[in-house]
Amino acid sequence: MSEDRLSDEERAELEALRAEKAKRERAEKDARERRELERLRRERAASEQERAARARDAAALERGRKLMEPDDDDLKMAPGQKIVILAVVVVAIVWLAVTVLG
Repeated sequence: MSEDRLSDEERAELEALRAEKAKRERAEKDARERRELERLRRERAASEQERAARARDAAALERGRKLMEPDDDDLKMAPGQKIVILAVVVVAIVWLAVTVLG
């Protein structure tokens, strides 16, 4: 059946059906695009969370590494500490000498 043989009423109905079909197709396309957009947003949020978690882990690892490495200051003792240690060693030697010789 060609369009030339359609009456004005049938032609109008055909155009209305075509318009309705086009509207449905646009709505389906819009829905697909919205679903795609939501999926991309979820993926981006997940990747941001993963990146933030990796950054936190790396920062914690770096803090732990810094705590475990000795600084230059850790290898030097204050003079007061040296004097106290020397005094304790001298007292221990004197006590040992008094006990053994005594």
